[in-house]
Amino acid sequence: MTDDVAVLGAGMHPWGKWGRSFVEYGAVAARAALADAGLEWRDITSIVGADTVRGGYPGYVAGATFAKALGWQGARVASVYAACASGAQAINTARAQILSGLADVVLVVGADAAPKGFFRPAGGDRPDDPDWLRFRVLGATNPTYFGLYARRRMAVHGDTPEDFAQVKVKNAAVGALNPYARYRKPVTAEDVAASAVVADPLRLLDICATSDGGAALVLAGMEFARRHGVSDPVRIRAVSTVTPRYPNTVLDLPDIATDSAVAVQPAGETFRESIARAAYQEAGIGPDDLSFAEVYDLSTALELQWYEDLGLCGQGDAAKLLREGSTSLGGRIPVNASGGLASFGEAVPAQAIAQVCELTWQLRGVAGDRQVTGARVGIAANQGLFGHGSAVVAAR
Repeated sequence: MTDDVAVLGAGMHPWGKWGRSFVEYGAVAARAALADAGLEWRDITSIVGADTVRGGYPGYVAGATFAKALGWQGARVASVYAACASGAQAINTARAQILSGLADVVLVVGADAAPKGFFRPAGGDRPDDPDWLRFRVLGATNPTYFGLYARRRMAVHGDTPEDFAQVKVKNAAVGALNPYARYRKPVTAEDVAASAVVADPLRLLDICATSDGGAALVLAGMEFARRHGVSDPVRIRAVSTVTPRYPNTVLDLPDIATDSAVAVQPAGETFRESIARAAYQEAGIGPDDLSFAEVYDLSTALELQWYEDLGLCGQGDAAKLLREGSTSLGGRIPVNASGGLASFGEAVPAQAIAQVCELTWQLRGVAGDRQVTGARVGIAANQGLFGHGSAVVAAR
């Protein structure tokens, strides 16, 4: 029995601000993924939905909500929520069903209709909830955290606002080539510098927007793929869903404080580094084996941090890697050839699935003008609130 799972179909609903239900976005993405796989909805034996907390009751049971929208046909159903890691958790749930023999072919769907502005915690008083506390006690929105992290990189590694701006310039250039991206216009460093300061040192164009959008995948066992004439599919080689280790000495959302390391030495790696390591170990690869990466660029500074967390360079060398052009399309290790969240914005339950859609298209060699030459192995990495790791390795 192989541990690989085949990606038979990938589909998306374009990102934007459309003013419609998340169910519509997810259904469009699902039908596109089914068409890409050459399958009918009735062929699907299980559906896994990545939940949205902004969709009301239907959002909390997204698997069944999408199944109803596509037409009840008796499929096994699951719904998962892990904030920004929801999509990766949904992929992991589908993979577990396939490898355990519970399902032959699974549809994974995530979609969201995001609010204008920054995300807020759900309503109600929850004094034991660190996400609620950071808003109520500190007024620390997500952009505040992004700004703090940028300042940390400037103080520790010598990064500059000009380095951060170049991340946006890089991602906007390829996002302009992506038909699913919300922002499809090249950006200059001068454009970034002229945009409003949101959380010093970060400006408006350094920070990703909130968006509507949807993404879906059709996953299957290798035997099912062969029976349907797909002998060399893109394969999911690993899904990392690790949690942090105590003590955590680097500020990480949603917590507003770090642990003391007086009694216990910190682990030799940060939480985000452990996400990547677990994925590499399961896939039997290392960072040198990667052809490209899709990372969670909530802000330009956080993209730079992922370079180091994924082992693409040494600690403190991310800006150097960027300046050399290594992470640009055509460079040694392109990062966010999709355009990243800089070009899409956040549609929370969909974005980890959308990353794997991009891995799939790149590995198939069908990404058009943003194609990574010779793409063979890719990693998608992000994280969810409350210690949800999220990384997926795919290969061809």
